[in-house]
Amino acid sequence: MREVAIVGVGSTGFRAVTPDVSYKEMMFEAATRAYQDAGNISPRKDIDAFISVAEDYWEGFSIFDEFVPDQLGAVLRHLFTVCGDSIIGLSTAYMLIKTGHFDVVALESHGKPSDILTLYDVVQFAMDPMLNRPLGGHPFFVAGLEMTRFLYETGNTKEQCAMVVSKNRGNALANPYAAYGADIDVDDVLCSNHQFYPLNQLDVSQPSDGGIVMILASNEVAAELSDNPVWVKGVGWAVETPSLETRCWSDAVYARIAADMAYKKAGIGNPSREVDFAEVDDLFSYKELQHIEALRLCRPGEAGLLVEEGETWIGGSMPVNTSGGNLGMGWALEASGMQRLLETVLQLRGEAGSRQLSDVDVGVAQSWRGVPTTTGAVAVLTNY
Repeated sequence: MREVAIVGVGSTGFRAVTPDVSYKEMMFEAATRAYQDAGNISPRKDIDAFISVAEDYWEGFSIFDEFVPDQLGAVLRHLFTVCGDSIIGLSTAYMLIKTGHFDVVALESHGKPSDILTLYDVVQFAMDPMLNRPLGGHPFFVAGLEMTRFLYETGNTKEQCAMVVSKNRGNALANPYAAYGADIDVDDVLCSNHQFYPLNQLDVSQPSDGGIVMILASNEVAAELSDNPVWVKGVGWAVETPSLETRCWSDAVYARIAADMAYKKAGIGNPSREVDFAEVDDLFSYKELQHIEALRLCRPGEAGLLVEEGETWIGGSMPVNTSGGNLGMGWALEASGMQRLLETVLQLRGEAGSRQLSDVDVGVAQSWRGVPTTTGAVAVLTNY
């Protein structure tokens, strides 16, 4: 069976606003860095296919992929567009290489929410037009409802969610790619302005601009392109019901299904023992706890205790979001999943700087497409 590796990564880093560059310039910078990291490959000669992860509504253009090829060097080449989460984009690249028809694939995703004048109106537009959208209000009320039910069902606490914020914003201080690093404590979070009960202002990730490009290759050519490849051992994705009226409000069902799919492919039977660290979506603070439990990195109801006891911090037994997560790096729309992948790759390559974990071989990256969706994806990566 063909194996698939990540052999190059490039990122612009993430900032709250980027008035000085266009999304095309961000894509070009990230792609150039990725091509250099993958042995100075030429996109016109060495890359067989390109994948862009983008959604027309975020970009403000219909058929946005028409604006992709120039800055990636993909003119007149195979180009695929994934209108969804960027770990699903990774899964697409993985499957293309597995077919045997492609040896090298470039994967691109970016977010530029600072250009969107009505960002949360676009989110609201994704709500059911008959039953939910007419209710009005900010769409993040959905997260407040889900957090309430999740804490009630699991016994996790609001204070433990505040610890997630303190941890992740602190981790981001050591991440040069992160936009929102800060030294804040639990009281700062609990005393911040109320927004969507029981969510406070600091419980909610803020938008950020940036782009990431990754180069994937088959095992036949990976050794030629990188001395330190990171192997994609398993991928999974799932969508639960989109309806607010029929979904599960306490459990991240999509993450559990996607994780089980990825674990099965990777041959992982006991994630809490076999996985060394995880990067999970934390668009809202409680989501980190919910996703840890869905990924079976602990038993239901225990995620908050792991944070409280320091086990998910750098130096703990199961570090989570050493990058700072969405809370620290910022919410980069469809590129948020690529943020999780980037940190996982850097950790497995031993290139995470002062936040580098010791003796890690297996990492899990997980993403969620955000309110109001129930779409998620998981990738299992190793350095062997």
